[in-house]
Amino acid sequence: MLIKLTGGRIYDPAQNLHGEQRDLFIQDGLMANDPGPDAHFDAVYDLAGKIVMAGAIDIHSHIAGGNVNTARLLLPEQHRNHMARRLNHPFSTAKWSTTDTGYRYARMGYTTVVEPAMLPVDALDVHLQMADIPILDTAALAILGNDDLLLRLMRSKASQNQINDYVAWTLNATRAMGLKIINAGGANAFKSNVRQFGLDDIVPDYGVSSRQILQTLQTAACQIGVPHPLHVHCNNLGIPGNVDTIVATMDAAQGLPMHLAHVQFYAYGSEGAKGFSSAAAKLLEAFNRHPNITMDVGQVLFGQTVTISGDVIAQYSRHADASPSKYVMWDAETEGSGGVVPYRYREASFVNTLQWAIGLELFLLAEAPERLFFTTDHPNGAPFTAYPELLRLLMDADYRQQCMARLNQEALALTLLPNLKRELSLSEVATMTRSAAAKLLGLNDRGHLAPGAIADIVVYDPHTRSDQAAGSRPDYQAMFANAALLFKNGRLVVQDGVVIERPTGLAQTVSPIYDTGITRTVKQHFDRFYSLKLSQYGVNDADFDYLGQPRFRNIALS
Repeated sequence: MLIKLTGGRIYDPAQNLHGEQRDLFIQDGLMANDPGPDAHFDAVYDLAGKIVMAGAIDIHSHIAGGNVNTARLLLPEQHRNHMARRLNHPFSTAKWSTTDTGYRYARMGYTTVVEPAMLPVDALDVHLQMADIPILDTAALAILGNDDLLLRLMRSKASQNQINDYVAWTLNATRAMGLKIINAGGANAFKSNVRQFGLDDIVPDYGVSSRQILQTLQTAACQIGVPHPLHVHCNNLGIPGNVDTIVATMDAAQGLPMHLAHVQFYAYGSEGAKGFSSAAAKLLEAFNRHPNITMDVGQVLFGQTVTISGDVIAQYSRHADASPSKYVMWDAETEGSGGVVPYRYREASFVNTLQWAIGLELFLLAEAPERLFFTTDHPNGAPFTAYPELLRLLMDADYRQQCMARLNQEALALTLLPNLKRELSLSEVATMTRSAAAKLLGLNDRGHLAPGAIADIVVYDPHTRSDQAAGSRPDYQAMFANAALLFKNGRLVVQDGVVIERPTGLAQTVSPIYDTGITRTVKQHFDRFYSLKLSQYGVNDADFDYLGQPRFRNIALS
């Protein structure tokens, strides 16, 4: 099938296109070269006046797994049926269901989303949930760093090669695309009544520090060739003064690639009368010194949400703030712990205003958009459905000032935000959410519109605001909330903000090589400590035969 998109303004930083008018061609699901004047097109779309980008990529969004399901159980009021049943699919009326997740992302122009926290013992459940999300290609990061076997190997002075084999085995068994670490060693320390755990604290009974765990897993990810750097949830999340922890974590990377997640929650100083202040400038100064580091922001926005995390220390420390007043803490086999705590971010709150402002400071002060990524740590800082609002805040300084007028002024005075006039450009947005995101994940087939890429294409209509004169700036919130067109693999799936088709996406995985002898070590550990057998663990192609099509796509190692 041959399709032509004509007359659109193309924003594709990977090809150095920043609003130029250019025709695009799709052939059999891939971007193609101009087929010439004699070509016969199956469809032609006139995109005059429209903005065209590659499909957006979310590198960090909690969309599947045990925490997500626990949040659904804890907060049934958040996902009751809310619209007429669509396309005759069961549960399609439920808010925050897998169907709703895919639809809402697609309406905003997203085509690839990464679940950043897959507990290995929960891998099959995660993949089954992701397979049920329509339209989106997905991926998941396997959590290590609090699992008993890794800590036993480190305690016994196992070689780096043996640990590399264990990491590679885990990535293969769980069909992950990368590795995640959450407050390294903290979940195990929590079991020994530790309630705050720093980078150089020692895990009780194991004799290894959080720093050692971090560096060991980072070395493993680099040596086995995983394209995406070790994805790190640092120690001391949410604690005043924790900017020193994240700066120390950057230093601990020793020049190797590392990705730091939801850094807004670590950009906290301890100045001011309340002992809580913005340290965004200090964090970014360290970020500029470490070109090996990438980060995503984890922006806070106001309203009701639910926080979900494998950082049981952080979650337990704030359970008294739950709103509504209910929460869950859990422990899984020998692999980790976590919690689910509902929370409402309030405009009048000193702390919440400061968090909101710090995230925006990070976006607006950063000098390297190709290393800073667009997230709310869904749903922790805000639901991903708030992305259009966040984009307007970043791209419209007047709107940002209007919002600040109704917030806690004492908190804003401790930030640089009131004096920041910068507005992000469409090219910078395309860099953070498309080209750089694909590069970070090792997904060379997307994030751009060059011939040979998969034809994931979104078209936005830059309509102006109704309360402004004609010719004024676009209403970016409305523009990014409802795509005019979205093509997934060359197939039109969204038109005028309405989902019209729901194809099944692929899961992106890596398969690093390992010494099969590690399987014996893993089996012995399972037989001794787990409630399930090793044969019941992991993810296989046969688990997805019901789809009637391939489920997994293996990406090349670096």
